[in-house]
Amino acid sequence: MSASKNAGGRTAPANGRDREPRGEQPREDRAKPVHEIRLGRIRAAVWLNDTENGPRYNVQISRLYKDKADKWKDSTSFGREDLPLVAKVADLAMVWIYENPAGTEK
Repeated sequence: MSASKNAGGRTAPANGRDREPRGEQPREDRAKPVHEIRLGRIRAAVWLNDTENGPRYNVQISRLYKDKADKWKDSTSFGREDLPLVAKVADLAMVWIYENPAGTEK
């Protein structure tokens, strides 16, 4: 199950950033998560990492917001009202990982 619509019908950028920091690759050349779950402005990005013990998944949870200049940003800080959605996207990410064992990607 993947939720990718933002509450209120607004669309946020996929990575929540409006420009590339110095020294980083351009947006189109960066690695992308293997799976993403969005509920409102809370996002869980599932990353595949090769380790000494084989492939493993990691999950990065973030909250999208607009700054004073009306630019999309992301944060790993959550308010009390965000926590139910943080728990839900973490749960959905866990289910996806169990249903898609690392190393079986196409």
